Amino acid sequence: MKLRHIVLGTAVAAFEGVSFTLSAQNNVIDEVVWVVGDEAIYKSEVEDARQEASMNGVHWDGDPYCIIPEQLAVNKLFLNQAELDSITVSPDDVNDQVEYRYNFYESRMGSREKLEEYWKMSAELFRLKLYETCETEMIVSKVRDKIMERVKVTPGDVRRYMRDISPDEIPYVPNQVEVQIITMDPVIPQEEIDAVKSDLRQYTERITSGEVPFSTLAILYSEDPESAKNGGDCGFVGRGEIVPEFAAVAFNLTDPEKVSKIVETEYGFHIIQLIERLGDRVRVRHILRKPRIPMSSIDECLSRLDTVAQNIRSGKYTFESAVTSFSSDKDTRNNNGLMANQPEPGMPKTSKYEMQQLPPDVAKVIDRMHVGEVSDPFTMQLRNGKVVCAIVKLKNKITGHKATMADDYEELHRIVSEIRREEAIEKWIREKQRTTYVKISEGWNDCEFMYPGWGKQ
Repeated sequence: MKLRHIVLGTAVAAFEGVSFTLSAQNNVIDEVVWVVGDEAIYKSEVEDARQEASMNGVHWDGDPYCIIPEQLAVNKLFLNQAELDSITVSPDDVNDQVEYRYNFYESRMGSREKLEEYWKMSAELFRLKLYETCETEMIVSKVRDKIMERVKVTPGDVRRYMRDISPDEIPYVPNQVEVQIITMDPVIPQEEIDAVKSDLRQYTERITSGEVPFSTLAILYSEDPESAKNGGDCGFVGRGEIVPEFAAVAFNLTDPEKVSKIVETEYGFHIIQLIERLGDRVRVRHILRKPRIPMSSIDECLSRLDTVAQNIRSGKYTFESAVTSFSSDKDTRNNNGLMANQPEPGMPKTSKYEMQQLPPDVAKVIDRMHVGEVSDPFTMQLRNGKVVCAIVKLKNKITGHKATMADDYEELHRIVSEIRREEAIEKWIREKQRTTYVKISEGWNDCEFMYPGWGKQ
């Protein structure tokens, strides 16, 4: 139960033409503005949410002093349901999100001192408030997911959607492309790999001898920028959240005083040190080093791919057979090189991309190509930071058009699923409104709410 000072005595202030009753006494610390069930919403919560939104560049489509309290009230409904259903989130997962957001805000402000000045509180108190915010958001998300998972959309639902909407409402599908790709990894000279391993062995010796802490060397030398600034600390992770080679070693560590053997992953070479273990999650720090790829290796790789491209153009072999013979891209090699797009988590993958959804290096090349054309070789950086050489073929270009069942079923299914899920959430909220006690303080109820009916049960 949060302990707050509840105040009496008010004065009127105007916001964008809407009157609000706000505290005007010098000794006022906080004020209850809504009550939802047995939970209060305080004026300070509204102000904190408004301030955070302002920092994130949020622009309100309406008055924030109407929008924010209603959203907080909706969250109270979700949180109450979470209690009924015993839905919780792991403190470690919350702490990971807190660290991410704190680092983001501190980076935005420029320093810890400026962050404290902006929020008018200590960094420690700010972290506590972030924890409460992150925990609420994660629990609400779980409750929403549970409500939406009951929504199933069939082909019949999609056909009825297309039948019932007017021609003017048929979704417009923007320009899209389908792209095939072949990638090759430039050869890293063995001496480069040996030099990196030698450095990592020296780090291990310095750490185990007590000369210098692991965290210090991580800050100085690790090439994982996110963890390096935290002394190599990766936070708590589950086995499935990290690449298998790293997980196999990290989850076998038992002594925080020792350093792991050198581990190779798709990111490079690592040494790892255990910080602590909690259930099926582990917290480690690591140092990542990446062998340098000399320009001569990249040039040689580009030259090999140029020969492949010329042989495809001359008809010596097809792009598809070249994928099988030459491509190092494990995600596309078994699909004739066809790149797969997943616009949103949990939604089906599709081979169709809008240009802005493609990796930037690919989009830049594809933008100048015709259907069936094979590109010249180019370099691209993968999400893991790895540099590869590639050629692409523009398999198809789809001009923007109104969606049809024959050509755009996946997109239509996604649209209908989104509509049905939001309808399920709205129906759930309206049902909860009718059965939950809600009291809105005078001056805070003169609003056009998204969900009319608050306090009318």
